[in-house]
Amino acid sequence: MSETQHLLFELGCEELPPASLRKLSNALLENIQQGLKQADLSFGECKAYATPRRLAVLIKDLVDAQADKSIAKRGPAVQAAFNAEGEPSKACQGFAKSCGTTVEQLSTLKTDKGEWLSFTQAVKGRSSVALIPQIIAKSITQLPIAKRMRWGASSTEFVRPVHWAVLMYGNKVIETEILSLSTGNTTRGHRFHAPEAITIDTPESYATLLLEQGKVIADFGQRMQIIRDAANKAATAVGGIAHIEEDLLEEIAALNEFPVPITGNFDTRYLALPAEVLITTMQINQKYFPVKNSEGELLAHFITFSNIESKNPISIQQGNERVVMPRLADAEFFWNQDRKLRLEERTEQLSTIIFQKKLGSLADKSRRVEKLAEFIADSLQQDSSLVIRAAKLAKTDLVTNMVEEFGSLQGLMGRYYALADGENPEVAQAIEEQYYPKQSGSATAASATGQILAIAEKIDTLTGIFSAGLIPSGDKDPYALRRAALGTLRTIIENKLEINLITCIDFSLQEFKHEFDLEKTRDSLIAFVYERLKGYSLERGYTADEFAAVFSVLPAEPYDFQRRLQAVQNFRSLAEAESLAAANKRIANILKKSAGQAAATIGTLIEPAEITLLASAEQAEKEVAPLLAAADYQAALNCLAGLREDVDRFFDDVMVMCDDLDLRANRLALLTKLSTLFLQIADISKLQS
Repeated sequence: MSETQHLLFELGCEELPPASLRKLSNALLENIQQGLKQADLSFGECKAYATPRRLAVLIKDLVDAQADKSIAKRGPAVQAAFNAEGEPSKACQGFAKSCGTTVEQLSTLKTDKGEWLSFTQAVKGRSSVALIPQIIAKSITQLPIAKRMRWGASSTEFVRPVHWAVLMYGNKVIETEILSLSTGNTTRGHRFHAPEAITIDTPESYATLLLEQGKVIADFGQRMQIIRDAANKAATAVGGIAHIEEDLLEEIAALNEFPVPITGNFDTRYLALPAEVLITTMQINQKYFPVKNSEGELLAHFITFSNIESKNPISIQQGNERVVMPRLADAEFFWNQDRKLRLEERTEQLSTIIFQKKLGSLADKSRRVEKLAEFIADSLQQDSSLVIRAAKLAKTDLVTNMVEEFGSLQGLMGRYYALADGENPEVAQAIEEQYYPKQSGSATAASATGQILAIAEKIDTLTGIFSAGLIPSGDKDPYALRRAALGTLRTIIENKLEINLITCIDFSLQEFKHEFDLEKTRDSLIAFVYERLKGYSLERGYTADEFAAVFSVLPAEPYDFQRRLQAVQNFRSLAEAESLAAANKRIANILKKSAGQAAATIGTLIEPAEITLLASAEQAEKEVAPLLAAADYQAALNCLAGLREDVDRFFDDVMVMCDDLDLRANRLALLTKLSTLFLQIADISKLQS
């Protein structure tokens, strides 16, 4: 019976990129787990550790060897294995040799297809110690590192130079080379507080040993919680609440092995700046947590974290205050200077900035978006004056000092500057909302003008980039077209806007003057957008066959598509759904095979079942017409569900493809009518049972 022990692997390096530390850590754990599973080595609980200077994995209760196996090999058929005299053929002898045995040791395997030579071989499992080095090496090779580096005269490559490697199984070192380093059982503590080598006795003591002797908190999640708690405590001490965003919290945890909070202050005059400017300066440039009061207003304090426990924390505080003051002063200067020129006066500057070589400048894009936004507003029967104004000013904040310095504030600063210029508040709001939703799951534009502008801006980008031939492939999407498509769909659907997306695409494509294949671009873009719609729909709980049923009739309005999708999902829960879906499949197959044979109008029918079905179909047609006009697809499908008994009786009693060609044509016309009734909503033949 196999015994189990704990496995520890640690790779020590120069400071790792903070933005990718957690991703690397999780990937290393997953890769090692996958490697152990593929090697048939069972294990228990697993834990990843990550600090700026190390990646580590602890695997508990790892078996010491693979289980022994019996492998059965099948050879040639018995009748081909021996000649008439009973002597083994070359095929038989070759099979025995390949198995490392003699012909006499082979056995016979009987199956319903005949008898075959076979050999069962006992294979002893390899030890974990022998397998682990290759598993670790492969796991490192497979890490998601965009660009590896070399250092010194070595040909070894990794994301940062490596300095030590620990590989232990139980209390024994697995001796091997990893990234040109000989493995051992010594690690390093904090670069400043505990730089000496630390000997690890057992894998399970790793984290405790690093904390007690090395002044290192190895657990990434634990460090995040320590930072969160310390920031909140420090903010409370100055009468505020720490403004903690998860991305920054994770980054600070990736920058510190032993985080120590430091509270700093800045001149209250800077509180006159937009709060987002101060927050951006503190978070992005300085990695500080801003502090707010209970009403959500900024206070003149910040919380930063030091990677050392200083004997003179005041000096660290003062150093951070000296660093942040010039940045705040710059932001104040930008704010004051930018407001000296109205946004409207900046429109000419947009012609100097190229959006894309084939698509012209930002001024060209603004003009196209303005026309498309007006087109959308008119289709929604809304006043277009506000959206035209918003589109005209939408990109002007890109040429302000503030946005040139802090690109993430685009749109937001446009809103502030528009309000300072006395623009309509909804125009100002729309300038910010043109970029909504900013990320997956975040809010779409709230104002009507903002919704239209956001849709127009994204459609122009989609049509323009597709017309330029820069279609996303694989993971490459430099213009974020997938996000643009999904943002367009979400804005339309979640705000229940009755917008024909295909006509918007057609309108937008007509605005480009460069040469491109209009039809091909149009088809590619529509397919691209509907693929995003499929993903969005599946995430919302719809199934692939429900989506296919609606997609078959290609509704041009995304919100209308979703209403049909909901109706189809509800329809399939009805008792009649399975039978009607099967009947529609049958109808589709019959009509496909008999294309062109149906009568233009339904003539004489003779069987009671078909006469009854025609009457029911005509009645249903009258009943669903107003329901379809009101887009009440659920009620329409419920109405059509009432046809089930008549449809079933028709197929039980009537031969559609009869010898009488006129009668056959009439019956095919009846089936066409029936199919058309459903296809006004969706192709329910696509539903799987």
